[in-house]
Amino acid sequence: MGFLEEIKRRRTFGIISHPDAGKTTLTEKLLLFGGAIQEAGAVKSNKIKKSATSDFMEIERQRGISVSTSVLAFVYKNKKINILDTPGHKDFAEDTFRTLTAVDSVIVVIDVAKGVETQTEKLVEVCRMRKIPIIVFINKLDREGKDAFDLLDEVEQKLRLTVTPLSIPIGMGYDFKGIYNIWENNIQLFEDEQKQIIGKKKQFQSLNDPELSKIIGLESHTVLKEELELIDGVYPKFNQKDYLKGDLHPVLFGSALNNFGVEELLNCFIEIAPEPLPKASEKRIINPNENEFSGFVFKIHANMDPNHRDRLAFIKIVSGTFERNKPYLHVRKNKKIKFSSPNAFFAEKKQIVDISYPGDIVGLHDTGNFKIGDTLTSGEILQFRGIPNFSPEHFRFINNVDPLKSKQLHKGIDQLMDEGVAQLFTLSLNNRKVVGTVGALQFEVIQYRLEHEYGAKCSYENLNVHKACWVDTQNIDNEEFKEFKRIKQKFLATDKHGQLVFFADSSFSLQMTQQKYPSIVFHFTSEFKN
Repeated sequence: MGFLEEIKRRRTFGIISHPDAGKTTLTEKLLLFGGAIQEAGAVKSNKIKKSATSDFMEIERQRGISVSTSVLAFVYKNKKINILDTPGHKDFAEDTFRTLTAVDSVIVVIDVAKGVETQTEKLVEVCRMRKIPIIVFINKLDREGKDAFDLLDEVEQKLRLTVTPLSIPIGMGYDFKGIYNIWENNIQLFEDEQKQIIGKKKQFQSLNDPELSKIIGLESHTVLKEELELIDGVYPKFNQKDYLKGDLHPVLFGSALNNFGVEELLNCFIEIAPEPLPKASEKRIINPNENEFSGFVFKIHANMDPNHRDRLAFIKIVSGTFERNKPYLHVRKNKKIKFSSPNAFFAEKKQIVDISYPGDIVGLHDTGNFKIGDTLTSGEILQFRGIPNFSPEHFRFINNVDPLKSKQLHKGIDQLMDEGVAQLFTLSLNNRKVVGTVGALQFEVIQYRLEHEYGAKCSYENLNVHKACWVDTQNIDNEEFKEFKRIKQKFLATDKHGQLVFFADSSFSLQMTQQKYPSIVFHFTSEFKN
């Protein structure tokens, strides 16, 4: 198979949702239908996570949440599917935001009973800003939930998406009888409770089949016809170009736990979802079909195997081919590196791969060379954009509990910050170290991992900071900037990369500072041109 054919057959997407909407179950069932696993439950038992379980995953098990993005791949109908299953918990949202830079489309999972939840709104907002194509999957139809049309209205209003239903449920909860598939123009009836193994479904090619009326009842049959007429009159027809531009969003219904509607979602997805897309660099747009290799690091996972203290850098391939044992330019360090054992993630195990194509996710063993956002190329000097640090919402001083373990603490903090677990700031006034996180639970993760992976103990002190703002230092020589640095000295810090940061202790304080120093520009993400 040629280079261009390999690109065309790839689909790389993320699954995002509020916690407990059924994201991990859906991932598991997509793998089941894709033939990557034979029985469901493997994802939850962590067998499917490529043994990528470091000690801190104990927190994941205790709390029943994902704290890290999983990368899984399988082949379905000759399409190479790359799934990035993201954390749903808001305290780990930054990992999800960064993962969204590596996907070409997303599936948003919504709980039929709870509807659109806060975390879903935030994640979809990021997708809309980036014009990422979105498919909505409304899950848990086997439970009592909201009316299908109420849910469609909620998705439109709360997520500000233009929806077009590609399936519609027949009944809900205890009355759930099946799904009419608008996309494939057929009906699937729910007739078994076999949750773990793929069950057979009865299909009807025509809505007017008299047998259908007998099975679902005359009333349900009449309601179904009325609902399909309503959909035809109210919602826009599906148009793939509008979907790919991020202007139209297909909605499908199902029950991942019961394998219902998942195959339909997968069949629809591989037909309409985008192939690997171009990505903007600081210099130019990079197209997947370019011959020269380029890719970027969107995630680093330290200590995936605690026995070997290894780190994996996850690279999204943007253009060209990535070949084993071939030297590539690490742009930030301006040095060539070659990789003897690049990993791809095929369901239950990591595999060393000789060649990977645009859209693929490759895991590279890292001895500390990489940071999130780093670019690798065949030789061209370029840097991909769109992988910022977001302004943290929680701040604490970090203190060393055991002075004899200072070296271990510094190494641990350094590596965890490179991994993107949190952000480290150094106060300009007294050089005290401040950790900033998107969610409070991250402090627990850092403390646990420092102790169990690096043998270092830390304690925290609260710090009253409302917002960390990166300061644009273009006008560093003007008098206003000098006055700002003098007056606000105790509120200034530098981040890990030496960029100047202003700690505002309240929204009022930030507003007053912006008014007093109008020539100084404050940014709420770290990525801006200085």
